Amino acid sequence: MEKMWSPWRSVYIESFKDKPKDEKCVFCAAQKEDINDDKSLKVFEGDKAFIVMNLYPYNNGHLMVVPRRHISDYSQMTKEERYEVSDLIGLAIEALKIVSSPHGFNVGANIGRAAGAGIDQHMHFHIVPRWSGDTNFMPVLGEVKVISQELLRTKKALIEAFTKLTEKGNE
Repeated sequence: MEKMWSPWRSVYIESFKDKPKDEKCVFCAAQKEDINDDKSLKVFEGDKAFIVMNLYPYNNGHLMVVPRRHISDYSQMTKEERYEVSDLIGLAIEALKIVSSPHGFNVGANIGRAAGAGIDQHMHFHIVPRWSGDTNFMPVLGEVKVISQELLRTKKALIEAFTKLTEKGNE
């Protein structure tokens, strides 16, 4: 296996040392937002968790399922929270299939700063839609990711898909 030298990563990692401890949690703030507000990235409300779009997505439609309680570790989740998070991950996958027909998904959580969690103080789960060939020379050589659709347009399509899916489940 070849190793690629990337000294710029140490600058990113070191930047976390300078973050103030009293910095507001973006997920706690997001859960209070109105889904219909164009400035909000929230797309679905559950009882114990909610779904938001990622402001810095790996791919178009990158979603996160977030427990409402401000917890930082999977072991802190109650059984009810784990069940709802799992259900919302499944719902998010179905909504993304409707909206963008991806070929696959990456689903998971980065628990702790060392595991790559950008926001490690509030547990969250990523659902990243993937398409065959979506890794090309842009991210590999240019360190640039092309997102092909504006966030607000994607948000509106997702809300519509969630509405269809949840109404279908209630029939």
